[in-house]
Amino acid sequence: MAGTLLVLPACSSSNKTSNNVNGAVAAATATSSADRVKLAKTKFVLNAGLAAGATYQWIYKPFKAGTFKSGAKGRTAALVKGALAAAFTYNRAKAALNDAKGDPTLSKATVALSGAVEGLKNLPSKIRGGNATDADFNQFTNVTNSIKSTGAANGAPVTDQVPSAGQLTQMVNS
Repeated sequence: MAGTLLVLPACSSSNKTSNNVNGAVAAATATSSADRVKLAKTKFVLNAGLAAGATYQWIYKPFKAGTFKSGAKGRTAALVKGALAAAFTYNRAKAALNDAKGDPTLSKATVALSGAVEGLKNLPSKIRGGNATDADFNQFTNVTNSIKSTGAANGAPVTDQVPSAGQLTQMVNS
């Protein structure tokens, strides 16, 4: 039916019909734009939740348990998983910030968080090498908590969503 409406003005010489069609196109554009904003907020919540879940499950918990310390049982596996989780967290946090730019409310907070997220960039290699400090591990928690609180303050509450080990490797490899 929309195809018929768009064809009719081309055959008609009436300006009134043409203006109605242009108004319909403008209304459709406004609706599409609004849908993109809603989708951006939803994607922000999903990506931020995955980043927070990976941080909690594979960085924060092993760090608090002392598994990353030299001589700890399961240290090698924890370092590998922690490094994957760190890369995953960085990837999803960057994606969450990009998604937030599509929402007028969330976009106001992206400038403040971008520097913090960029600070995570080199930490996966430090974790993998076993030379990450307490401050490095705490930085992951602080950044994900900042993203979560920013989302909550702007109507997009974020809950931790722990990704599977397969998701970690899939996201890092892509």
